Amino acid sequence: MATSSRASNASWDPILLISQIISMQTLHYLTLSVLIPPLLSIFAEAGALVFEGGATNVGMIMDWREMAGRPTVRGMQGEDRWDAYYGAWSGGKQLGSGWEEGRWDGWTDPMRGWVIAFSWIVASFADIYYLCILIRRPRLILDFALTLAFSHLVLTTYYSASIPTSLFFWLVIFAWSTITVIIAEQLCVKREMAEGLVISPPRDEADDLEMGELLRRD
Repeated sequence: MATSSRASNASWDPILLISQIISMQTLHYLTLSVLIPPLLSIFAEAGALVFEGGATNVGMIMDWREMAGRPTVRGMQGEDRWDAYYGAWSGGKQLGSGWEEGRWDGWTDPMRGWVIAFSWIVASFADIYYLCILIRRPRLILDFALTLAFSHLVLTTYYSASIPTSLFFWLVIFAWSTITVIIAEQLCVKREMAEGLVISPPRDEADDLEMGELLRRD
């Protein structure tokens, strides 16, 4: 009874569990922060990018509307559809407003969403490495990958003050989860099999060793 209790305590370590979750989430966002800004600077339309806070805006990672290619603007209730586009905001500062010449006209760059989606897919391969190093156990890969995805959904909903309603966003999250879980599990299983494999000597060598031991004893 005492042995089973000690084994249960050894397998359940809440501090280790929480630290692994935080480490995975942090490494995931660090990877995205390395990939997204330079790719946006190269491929996204510079003029439209300015009114979204620039390539280094944290919203490019945390706001699901950026991946969906939707405007992150604020409209007033009761206004007509086009009159609602009265301002583009970032970090609490108004960057553009209205339809005046030289100001934001409501157009969003579709390339921005594709760049962010591509960065997520590339980041999945980095996440596979993190899972293999930090988590290691194949049976835990699915749990940690889905925990990371769920945590991002909670954070992006809080950041944008709206639940993700874009089919493109959900498809990217599903693709990221599928790639990460399948490949990471396969790699962890192969590693465990390689580490647990004991290579025995050939049958003839084993017989010779046993015969030699018997002769020495005689």
